[in-house]
Amino acid sequence: MKAVGHSALGLVRTDFGGQPSWALVGEGALATVRTDRITTRDLEALPLDSGEVDEHVNQVMEALETYGGQLTATPSGAGWLHVQHVPVRRLVGQLVRKLMALSAWEPFGNAPGAIALAPYEGLVGVRSSSSREYRSYTVTWSGLAFTLGAPAPHNPLRSAQLRNLPSVRPDAGSGSEQVPSTWPQSEVVALSWSSRHTATMLPVLEALSRKGARSLLLDLATDDADRCTAPDREDVLFGALPADLFSVSGAVDELRLPDDDSVVRVKHHTVYLARLVRLISVVLETAGGCTQPSWRAIVEIERWLDEVLNAARPRAVLISNDTSPLGALAVHVAERHGLNTVHVQHGAWTEETVAWPALHSRHVVVMGERDVPLAKAWARHPHAEVHVLGQPRFDGLSGLDRAAQRRYLAGLMAKRHDHVPSRIMVWACQPFSHDRLRAQAHLIAEGLRRVGDWGLVIAPHPAQDTEAFSSLFSHDDEAHDDELHVAVADPQVGARGCMAGADALASAYSTCGIEAALLHVPVLEIGAASERTLGLADHGLAHRCYSAEDLSAALTALACPDGPDTQPMPDAVCRWRGDSAAAIARLILSSTSITPIDPTPADPSAADSAQPRGEGVPAR
Repeated sequence: MKAVGHSALGLVRTDFGGQPSWALVGEGALATVRTDRITTRDLEALPLDSGEVDEHVNQVMEALETYGGQLTATPSGAGWLHVQHVPVRRLVGQLVRKLMALSAWEPFGNAPGAIALAPYEGLVGVRSSSSREYRSYTVTWSGLAFTLGAPAPHNPLRSAQLRNLPSVRPDAGSGSEQVPSTWPQSEVVALSWSSRHTATMLPVLEALSRKGARSLLLDLATDDADRCTAPDREDVLFGALPADLFSVSGAVDELRLPDDDSVVRVKHHTVYLARLVRLISVVLETAGGCTQPSWRAIVEIERWLDEVLNAARPRAVLISNDTSPLGALAVHVAERHGLNTVHVQHGAWTEETVAWPALHSRHVVVMGERDVPLAKAWARHPHAEVHVLGQPRFDGLSGLDRAAQRRYLAGLMAKRHDHVPSRIMVWACQPFSHDRLRAQAHLIAEGLRRVGDWGLVIAPHPAQDTEAFSSLFSHDDEAHDDELHVAVADPQVGARGCMAGADALASAYSTCGIEAALLHVPVLEIGAASERTLGLADHGLAHRCYSAEDLSAALTALACPDGPDTQPMPDAVCRWRGDSAAAIARLILSSTSITPIDPTPADPSAADSAQPRGEGVPAR
């Protein structure tokens, strides 16, 4: 999504009748105001306690569940707030941050009062993001005032930017157009709508095939970069969700509530729940692709899944995300059919990075022992079991051709610059905000300039919009532009396809940091002290770099090591035996009694492996 600028508004004090009151005005009017005033841009920049934000978000979500969790449900009984919890929670998080920013601004905190909204401003809008997957909805400042009780006779629910965004109209999927009712019986049905899901689950399906179990892989992606390709194994069937189902949108009348007196408190503020639900209805009425489908799309997709499961009659449903709308829906439908559900962790977890700490599947497969407490805390299934079996994507990492990947990195440099640096760092990006990406880019650039002949290859995240990189090294970095050798890897290659040839990998909490550590590529965990990382430094597997000085010091130390430069990957971070896909296949077979279980291979050479190798290995 292209960046959308901040609304040019300011907040000014306008006391009336002896009571503190405030108004949203055009930013240009602030220069003539003599009372307390601040731009909304500066309000949004105020530092907040992330733990306190999460606490208030949980409080609001619990109030919403009590107040309106039963307002509407799918025909099979999946409640709207259960299925759509993640997009709703993201919107609530935006509202809570704005409310807390108001309280953190001393003039308002000392004299809280009613806020008059800006006439004609939409109440729900979009904010900038480097992610292709998520449309980043937000409550506008006028929307905030609306939830606090301000009259809004002339304000539309949608902002101009949101109204003018192109509707989601995915191209026809690349899979089979076969009618679900005609699909043959399969022991396992797997659902994917992300390249990371496919790369995680396909090795498992191939391992199942080698054991004689047929599976059906369903592609639900709406982004071309995330689509599956039909597997070439006879026992791994392939199908795709009809693309037009994600284009369905329309009103959800049950969420268009009249005003009432039900409220929830957030700091100094009283939020009216009926009004908040009205704002949430905007998100549920909008076609937002596979990550944020509309409510009407959810109802149609449930019907389609029912047809698939009735025809395939599987014993188990395999998934790599059971928290977002499609995942929560799929597990609900599978449970109604009496099927076993297996979730395979596709990316690294930290307590703060999940959109919603909830796992719905019966069996949860995690990479390492440190993930077990989180999985147990998040599990919602009454009989949930957690299994430490590693990551199928990592099975074949040891077979990657480092020399070929180094040639790929050198070739990128040669195309952009006359000189190929002697050392090259890969930056495993993630779809953060533009401001955060710029801060990370500045840290890396300044650190590299301090250590001499280093180049930088930016590796986009599979969900990232490549437009995010067009201005990362402009503005204050322009004076140094000729000193830093920078190139961007093909999005289809990504960090996974070139990191084996790097001299170092930098990231905040990309799962590629774990992969690099497995390959003994030095890892630099970057970001300010307040920013979370994977915590690999806590296990002696990475250097924690808070600043450019830290990064340059780490790179200098790499050139002159005073001890062994490799360490084994502890099982706490990731169980790595080369047999994760086979181990998960055995779990599925044993838990569903599809076929007898074979013994675990004695060594990695006997394990299933489907990881491609070589130069520019595709990210998925």
